[in-house]
Parts: sequence; C-alpha cells; structure tokens
Amino acid sequence: MQAAGVRTAGTVLAAATVGLCMAAAPAMIPATAATTAPAIDLVDDRSRTVRLATPARRIVSLLPSSTETVCALGGCDRLVGVDRFSNWPPQVERLPRLGGLEDAQVERIVALKPDLVLATSSARVLERLDALRIPALALEPKTLDDIRRALEVVATALGDPAAGQAEWHRLSARIDAAARRVPPSMRGQRAYFEVSSAPHAAGAGSFVGDVLARLGMGNIVPASMGAFPKLSPEYIVRAQPQVILASDAALREMPKRPGWPALSALRDRRTCAFLPNAYDTLVRPGPRLAEAADLLVECLRTLDEARR
Repeated sequence: MQAAGVRTAGTVLAAATVGLCMAAAPAMIPATAATTAPAIDLVDDRSRTVRLATPARRIVSLLPSSTETVCALGGCDRLVGVDRFSNWPPQVERLPRLGGLEDAQVERIVALKPDLVLATSSARVLERLDALRIPALALEPKTLDDIRRALEVVATALGDPAAGQAEWHRLSARIDAAARRVPPSMRGQRAYFEVSSAPHAAGAGSFVGDVLARLGMGNIVPASMGAFPKLSPEYIVRAQPQVILASDAALREMPKRPGWPALSALRDRRTCAFLPNAYDTLVRPGPRLAEAADLLVECLRTLDEARR
C-alpha cells in the first residue's frame, strides 16, 4: 500500500521556463500562467494512480467511513450521493442513496456526474467506473496507519493536503487523552471484540485492535491471524477473554451459544454492550475513532467501578 501524494512532474522545468520568459518579456505572460494548478495524482489501495485535473467538487461515497472522512475534512457540501448505510453527519441523510459495494447503482452514479467516486478495492462497481473513465479511489483502511493515509489521500483530492495531517493529529491526540483515563486495573486485560456473530473478531492487526492497544488493552486474537478473522466458538472459549466487547444485540444472545456459558467474562458481566449508533462509531475506520476510544474508556471505567 502506498501513501498518496501530489505529483508535479515537469513543474520545476516549467517554472524555470516561465521565469525566463518573464525576465525577457513580462508583458507577454498571460495573467493565468502563474496560477494554473498542476493535476492531482493519487495512489489508492489498488496501487493504481488516479488523476484529477482539479480538486474534486462532485463526490460520490460508497462507504460510510469515506463519507465521514470527506465531511470531517470540510468537504460535506461536495458530496452528491452516498451508499445506503452512510448516516453521519446528519446532513448526509438527504443525499441520494446509491446502493452499496455489491449493488451500486451505476446509472444513477453516472447521472450525478461525479468527478470522484470513493469505494473499496473489493467493490464490484470499480470495473464499470474505470471503463466509463470516472475517477474512482479504492480506499480500504484496516489499521490506524491506513486511516492516516486515507485522510491524507482524501484531503489531497479535496485540494487541501494539510487538512488530512491536521485531522490525523487531532484524532491521535484524542485517543492518547482517552488512554490516560483508563483505570490501572483494566490495563493489559485481554479483550474479545466481536464484529459479527459468525463469529468474526477484531484482531490485534485491525484498527479496532490498534485503538485497544493504544488504550493499554490486550487482544485474544494475534495480528498473525489477520485483521478480522473468523474464529471457531471453541477458540474463544479456550482463550477465555477477560473483557467482551460487542453490539448490544450480539451480547444478549451470546449465553445461548454452545459452550459460551463457560466464559467467565459473561458470567461475571465483564462485558461492554454498545447500542447501534455507538457500535457504528466503533467499527467504522474513519475520523470518529476518537469518539470510539472515549466510548471504550467509558465502559472500562464502569467495569472498574463494578469490581470495587
């Protein structure tokens, strides 16, 4: 995976040429020559270069985290359409809904005349968009470092690269501030974070795992197993997590799973149950992960108080 940037091949030579012309005959230089911006070249998670002639003004986002990223960077007014799951910030609710990664409505996307579409590398729509010569960036952040790069890519696409760095520093500083509030008794506790009832877990190599690690927590799923591996129920019972984190709905049905009553974390209620809006914040790899860290710390502090 490569970081994105703005490539300006030939800019130095062009600038030197303009300088010589200005010295020789300044009255002949067109008024717009010195202000013409170079094209913006971005490298996405397919390792493909996407070129924009100008900063993106009409953006379609097919992933909630990308929608949130555009808005966090001040580009909400440039969104002309989103996927069916994008629901933050509230103003995106009024935008046209264009399906999802598996069933994106290509004709409606084309009709909106976007100059940039944000999707993931697994999105089926990418081939169609490429064939139609509609610029599409595939961004699929799995770690905090990937999220930093995604912020930089989108900020550059918006024409303000510095905004991506500033947003990352804000997010990272807030996670650090949350970490300072974690009770000492909870540091090092081995957590199981469920992302689906298959069950799939957030491993140590995922952005969720990265946040837990920044908060001083352990993880029953090592990075070697991948970001969001599917686990056997027996694996989790053998691992005996000290804290279980999941959606409220998933946590309520866990005691019914074969063998899971043997989990001491369930018996002793060392669990964090998150309602839908809070859970969305936790599992979306975007700028609201700072809020996710606060939600996790709030639960850990509640567990600590219950043990006293």
